[in-house]
Amino acid sequence: SSRPRRRVNPGFQGQLKLYEAMGCAVDTSSVLYKRYRLQMLTERYPELQDLPREVFAVDPTSICQTPVTEVLYRCRKCSRRALFRGSSILSHTEGSGPTAFARKRITDSAQLYGDGREKCTSYFTEPVQWMEPALLGVLEGQLLCPKCMSKLGSFSWRGEQCSCGRWVTPAFQIHKSRVDEVRTLPAGNFQAAKT
Repeated sequence: SSRPRRRVNPGFQGQLKLYEAMGCAVDTSSVLYKRYRLQMLTERYPELQDLPREVFAVDPTSICQTPVTEVLYRCRKCSRRALFRGSSILSHTEGSGPTAFARKRITDSAQLYGDGREKCTSYFTEPVQWMEPALLGVLEGQLLCPKCMSKLGSFSWRGEQCSCGRWVTPAFQIHKSRVDEVRTLPAGNFQAAKT
């Protein structure tokens, strides 16, 4: 206020807004923080040859224990390979739907969403350790199951458009039709769940 001609750097202003949205604490598990970190990485590493290890979510097949309440997502084709945890999903605000696809000449939104299906047909995740070989040195490509090599989705450091119309940057997109959601029940609730 004492120097009205001075302006705050827009990048710093964005960081302050992010900090406020996280409750004035740095929460590395926050979806907002993970998205910000990926966007900064995209700007700083245009060649994508040397990605920091902390960018990758822990592979669910590693020795680390998955919390009992956390959802796992497995390849639908081989049904064995755990691909990512629910905490790795980066949610996004819903886009404008069919109007975002004007170039594809979709005119009747009721035709697209009238049967009650979800608008988002994919999960957008943070990169997981098993994706690393596919991501290095490449701007975009396919994501394949590390066990059976079936196509799960795609990635693009430039971004991809979700079926809801929202543009997600960078995008690590796994199609919902290619994975199964696995929820674990606590051992003590087995009888209650059975009846």
